[in-house]
Amino acid sequence: MTDPRRALPPIHELVDAAECAWLIEQYGRGSVTDAVREVLAQVRAGAATAGSTAEYVGRAHAQLATERAPSLRRVVNATGVILHTNLGRAPLASQAVLAMSQIASGYSNLEFDLATGTRGSRLLHAREQLIRLTGCEDAVVVNNCAAGLVLALRALAGGQQVLVSRGELVEIGGGFRVPEIMTQAGVELVEVGTTNRTRLDDYASAITPRTGAMVKVHRSNFAMTGFVAEVAVEELMTLGRAHTLPVLHDFGSGLLLDLAPWGLTGEPTARDAVATGADVVIMSGDKLLGGPQCGIVLGTSAAITRLRQHPLARALRVDKLTLAALEATLALSHDAAVATQQIPVLQMITAPAGAVEARAASLREALAEHGISSALVPHTATIGGGAFPTAVLPSTAVALAGDAERWLTGLRTQATAVVGIARDGRGLLDARTIDDADVRRVVLAAREVAA
Repeated sequence: MTDPRRALPPIHELVDAAECAWLIEQYGRGSVTDAVREVLAQVRAGAATAGSTAEYVGRAHAQLATERAPSLRRVVNATGVILHTNLGRAPLASQAVLAMSQIASGYSNLEFDLATGTRGSRLLHAREQLIRLTGCEDAVVVNNCAAGLVLALRALAGGQQVLVSRGELVEIGGGFRVPEIMTQAGVELVEVGTTNRTRLDDYASAITPRTGAMVKVHRSNFAMTGFVAEVAVEELMTLGRAHTLPVLHDFGSGLLLDLAPWGLTGEPTARDAVATGADVVIMSGDKLLGGPQCGIVLGTSAAITRLRQHPLARALRVDKLTLAALEATLALSHDAAVATQQIPVLQMITAPAGAVEARAASLREALAEHGISSALVPHTATIGGGAFPTAVLPSTAVALAGDAERWLTGLRTQATAVVGIARDGRGLLDARTIDDADVRRVVLAAREVAA
């Protein structure tokens, strides 16, 4: 019997076929030619069967689609962790997304002064809003909070010793540790006090002619209780002024809005941090502020000017899309009612338990319409992102009937991935972190898994 592989069409014949025209229009002739060559090579090697022209074109399309698929994908967060670092932290407000789109689709005044017609500076964008919102004298935006700390240390204390409490040498996400980040700024770290107790005298006795700054790190991702003591920023400022030493406060979470009315206390706001008098306050833009990933450095005019003029500022600067999203988010942050309705992170944090339960019930009913059994169970959501480490938010989850691993694995591998959690042998989808618009996506993904 004749081997059908001997009758395979030439590559150029398939590429020139009418069935292939749309594929060339989408991917380009060179890419399609390579894909068709690979498809025919698989048939010759016996890894695939011979087929029609349409089948070969379909296989080439599948191969190209797989090769060009982005590795960064949209995910539905059903874990109940609002600021989930692994899932990209803060989802952006629609106004921020629109601002990014408008800036991305054309030119902008990123580094151009429209009033004078001369070169401008991207390091001045968002400055005025940050001053109004926090009460600082000046501000600059870099690419993340760690970058802000490195820039501040390098600009204000490079080559000198920096004092920091042992109880504040924390580890942040991804295994990165604050002391390791600080040493990359070209300073010599000097630990003072003990793990659980640090006094002002510990800082004072460690000051030498080589001391260049003192650093206060806010422990935002864990809590210390019991026999503990720490030095407030205000006390460090008194000591710093006496020795002409700048005080840097790694504030972390980026909270602009006081969440005490919603029962969340213990986390200072950015305005509180600035009011302590620290020369520099460093915070994140993609945590409790609810904006894009960036580091925001607030401080005195003298300190921020030195940061802005330092050569490292260019290496750590942000792009125009980040600035667009940040300014749009800041614009929503001047009023608590607006912020809690329009900024997704704050909306999820402050959502009443009853509203979350109602969303869970809607999801359960929609699943039932497709023959998927589930139940509502009480759950506890968390803020995550190294903020409010002891806070718990009452929530409601949808518990899927059946094998938890099958559900969770299946949901994660859909076109729109849904990431849930396993508890007590059940697959749970926490409704506090599922947006109303994502309920339909979850149902469609679950239907595919069930099928």
